[in-house]
Amino acid sequence: MVKLENIDVRKKLDELRLPLFAAPMFLISGPDLVINACKAGIIGAFPTPNCRTTEDLEKWLAEIDAGLCRSDDGQASQYAPYAANLVVHSTNKRMPEDLEIVVRHKAPIVITALGSPARVVDEVHSYGGLVFADVNSVAYARKAADAGADGLVLVCSGAGGHTGALNPFSFVYEVRKFWDGYIALAGGIASGTAILASCAAGADFAYMGTSFIATDESLAEPEYKEMLIGCTAEDLIVTKAFTGANASMMKPSIVNQGLDPSEIANYEAKMNFSGQDGAEVKPWKGIWAAGQGVGCIDKVEPVASLVERLDAEYRAAMKTIR
Repeated sequence: MVKLENIDVRKKLDELRLPLFAAPMFLISGPDLVINACKAGIIGAFPTPNCRTTEDLEKWLAEIDAGLCRSDDGQASQYAPYAANLVVHSTNKRMPEDLEIVVRHKAPIVITALGSPARVVDEVHSYGGLVFADVNSVAYARKAADAGADGLVLVCSGAGGHTGALNPFSFVYEVRKFWDGYIALAGGIASGTAILASCAAGADFAYMGTSFIATDESLAEPEYKEMLIGCTAEDLIVTKAFTGANASMMKPSIVNQGLDPSEIANYEAKMNFSGQDGAEVKPWKGIWAAGQGVGCIDKVEPVASLVERLDAEYRAAMKTIR
């Protein structure tokens, strides 16, 4: 079987059906979501801490490689490349082992989060992979650029899970003053129109998470998916109470755990990103994240169906621009 390492990653990015990442989401993104996103013509991604052990990470990457490669005629994969998301925060003690496995599988794209990409750049570049760095401020964007990242994921106000504070148009404008590499824009993007708007604002890709929670292939509980359908942006709260970093969560899920959103709003938990066996899982249990695009979700559907609809919206929006 021919591995994804034989793909020219930059060329594959130019060939995407839509300029879109299905964003890596904690406890949500797994092999099925990644494979089906890539087969639909967009970038599928998952966080390595979603795997309970390094052995599980090996299995997941092998499953993704097998699902996206052809072996009949010796050609490289016809599908979009995938991305592995590494949490590089100092509390993630498993990061060096995860990086070693990701490099061994030659993941086409590696996204770093909650820290500098400097620790991974040389190893990923050694086999032709690309590094995207998840940043939520202009200062962090400069640092990631200086560290050798190929792309920046600008996490803006409105993003689900760990969120940002900046307006997306302002953020892109500021970063484009010093950066001509790839930009993926995250924050409340939930339609084909918003994907096109992201590119018009100066980004190369949109970064969409919440809509992909409500797909058949996501690892989210059925109750989580149903709650997304019933919520709007008014049902969200941004708090450090659960992870120690600002995160956008659905108020009904907090209430269901016997907590008062108004009372925990300003509480700040200690950061811990040590993996699924770490302490951070307990406060997350039953507390569900969503971005401000949640109001666009009206059903649970397969990834292929969601991408088909996004593509139709994107093409229709292009025709309205004069």
